[in-house]
Amino acid sequence: MSDKEVLLTQDGLKRLEDELENLKSVKRREVAERIKVAIGYGDISENSEYEDAKNEQAFIEGRIITLEKMLRNARIINSDEIDPETVSIGSTVIVEDLEYGDTMEYAIVGTAESDPLNNKISNESPVGKAIIGKKKGTVVEVSVPAGIIQYKIVDIKM
Repeated sequence: MSDKEVLLTQDGLKRLEDELENLKSVKRREVAERIKVAIGYGDISENSEYEDAKNEQAFIEGRIITLEKMLRNARIINSDEIDPETVSIGSTVIVEDLEYGDTMEYAIVGTAESDPLNNKISNESPVGKAIIGKKKGTVVEVSVPAGIIQYKIVDIKM
């Protein structure tokens, strides 16, 4: 990961800080204990529990490094920076698919916070790129593998 600025909402910052704290204070100890127990089984050259614990340890340490870098490069989007009339990071947007009439609600977040399964889309996603900076009532086109989807911005909430 480069030293690219990481845009976060206040909630996103808290989640990353909580995850980092959990990894450092809880997960590190748990995996160290697993390694200690696995070493107690004897020959570590063919000890799958030892290998699993070492792999988990490597993953945890890598994630800690990633989170620390993200937090160092974080820029928090404060609600007072947001124009309530324009879609931006931190906005919740209701869009209507003009072909099918379906409406969807998305929270616009930075890439570090995106979670499409929970309707949190990145400002860099195709839909995010199309609607960021737009106002209520605007129709946007989003290019997807199946073609072009037209969305109308129905409402913007903070």
